[in-house]
Amino acid sequence: MCPLGFTKITPNGKEVNYNYYDSVELMNSLSSFILENLKHQLNFGIETDVCYCLGTGKNFAYLSKLNDRYKFFKTIVALEHPRFIIQYKLKDKNLYVNKYLKLLKDSAG
Repeated sequence: MCPLGFTKITPNGKEVNYNYYDSVELMNSLSSFILENLKHQLNFGIETDVCYCLGTGKNFAYLSKLNDRYKFFKTIVALEHPRFIIQYKLKDKNLYVNKYLKLLKDSAG
């Protein structure tokens, strides 16, 4: 959703990933930027029947809310984020790869 990446410094000085939806203030300040970037990407002429969303939680909820309002896509399919798979489901990564491939093949007709 957000084409920018964010990090934060933990109390022990370590730099870690920070998602746009981890802070209400950050998400609110980025909302018009995210919307304009999404509209810009849609102007590339991409297919809008199915949208694959990387993330099944807050990212999916945010995209779904935008889609409810603006009707960008006919269907949104939430997929487990690759970072989630690598961090927490590494033993099952082939299952996720196969899931991704099946969904992409099915949507291609």
